[in-house]
Amino acid sequence: MSNLAAALDDWAAAATARARAARPRPAIERIGRVTQIGDGVARVVGLPDAALDELLEIGDGTMARAVELGREDIGCVLLDSGGQAAAGEIVRGTGRVVEVPVGPALLGRVVDPLGRPLDGGDPIAPEAFEPADRPAPAIIDREPVTVPLETGTAVVDAMFAIGRGQRELIVGDRSTGKTTLAVDAIINQRRTDVVSVYVAVGQRASAVKRVIEAVEAHGDPTRCLFVVADAEHAPPGLQWLAPYAGFTMAEHFAAKGRDVLVVIDDLTKHADVHRELSLLLRQPPGREAFPGDIFYVHARLLERGARVHRRLGGGSVTALPIAETQEGNLSAYIPTNLISITDGQIVLDAKLFQAGQKPAVDVGLSVSRVGGKTQRPEMRKLAEPLRLAYAQFLELEVFTHFGGITDERTRKVVEHGRRIRAVLAQRQLQPQPFELQVAVLQALADGTLDQLPVEQMEGFRRELAGKVGASPPRARDV
Repeated sequence: MSNLAAALDDWAAAATARARAARPRPAIERIGRVTQIGDGVARVVGLPDAALDELLEIGDGTMARAVELGREDIGCVLLDSGGQAAAGEIVRGTGRVVEVPVGPALLGRVVDPLGRPLDGGDPIAPEAFEPADRPAPAIIDREPVTVPLETGTAVVDAMFAIGRGQRELIVGDRSTGKTTLAVDAIINQRRTDVVSVYVAVGQRASAVKRVIEAVEAHGDPTRCLFVVADAEHAPPGLQWLAPYAGFTMAEHFAAKGRDVLVVIDDLTKHADVHRELSLLLRQPPGREAFPGDIFYVHARLLERGARVHRRLGGGSVTALPIAETQEGNLSAYIPTNLISITDGQIVLDAKLFQAGQKPAVDVGLSVSRVGGKTQRPEMRKLAEPLRLAYAQFLELEVFTHFGGITDERTRKVVEHGRRIRAVLAQRQLQPQPFELQVAVLQALADGTLDQLPVEQMEGFRRELAGKVGASPPRARDV
């Protein structure tokens, strides 16, 4: 009987333990409520422990990012545009910052800044998720920029060479070929091992579609990634996030030793979105109504472009941000900020564009602060006298408008300069391989082209391109 009583006691104890385990336990859940919402922003109360940049979930599933922590409430920007959230909705803190998917599965795809497909393809299976906004590499973790990133545009590769890990600004008025120059650089990477990331911020959907179609038709889309936050479908919060997401996706490849080219089209619209969100959240305006942190926002972003040390993978992220000017005013607030942040600028001139000089690069205002250090020896040897000869021509050409040239030496300088300009002219979506650029510039330096009429320069280049058919070596093998 004693054994039976003991067994019954054990059974009763086990049943009690199971009942207690099945009983729901109290859990702490952080919740708040929406007090105001609209125009892509919201204000939330009741989340005193929320962190800056924390991801918040509104009751109907709309995601938001905390950007302003006040004493009474929190200012948030919405990352979804299709929700029906209203004042009074419950808001839950996730305890996580905004993360984006990374990995090879993104290559060849068109996604939004959160990694959601926009091309109608299958859902993406990422390798991992990483924070969209994170610090740039420390100075000690960087390597000198010495390996060239050839754009296929002769005037850039010869005069304003870009290296892997550099940040070169493309700036000019509207419709002067800024995006075209960047897209040609992406297309030219079909000859190299560089991965390209194109980030569209606040662009028209039709313009983004043309860029994607151009890369698919002329480049290698399997090594390209398109991050799109267009003006028609993406809320302002998602447009603001786009360049940060693009850099995070690029840095994943750089950490594995790859070289990546990131084109941001464009940071002027990104600055406008930042101003819009800041004013809606009632932050104090500064110059041109931009908030005081606009310089920090872009500096923190572009500093992520670098060539990192081998212990961190040895890869690089090259940034080609685009900025728009009004009437060629480079001293405006945003262009001035970006020029001071980047390692040089390629300035496109509206008058040159209208005169038919394409790409319309203003060689007087353009500069690369890395330049010849990244050029191959063959190009560096030809580029130095080319800059001097072209500068002399531009100075003398002004005087040719007032009458004929009687001095034979001056006439030769002007005629040679006209052939330089013809050689530097280039058609859209036709990037030139390195060998062709060197062959043409060598013929120019030898004086071979001085006897050829300017009108025949394009035909000469096409004929020479057929004879120079060898593929250039990859930049890492040089």
